[in-house]
Amino acid sequence: MYKLIFFLNVLIPFFTNAYIGPGMAGGLIASIAGIILAFFIGLIAILYFPIKRFLKNKKK
Repeated sequence: MYKLIFFLNVLIPFFTNAYIGPGMAGGLIASIAGIILAFFIGLIAILYFPIKRFLKNKKK
């Protein structure tokens, strides 16, 4: 019975005493934005050169 209560308390916490300061929150937002922007910039970079080459060959 004690093991069941222990595992329920570990797996389902009822409250947390946590504080994320403004510096850590700003860093978290900046890192998430950086990951998203890096993904989209990489996607654009991969697609840019084939499209540019296609349009250049189409003009000729």
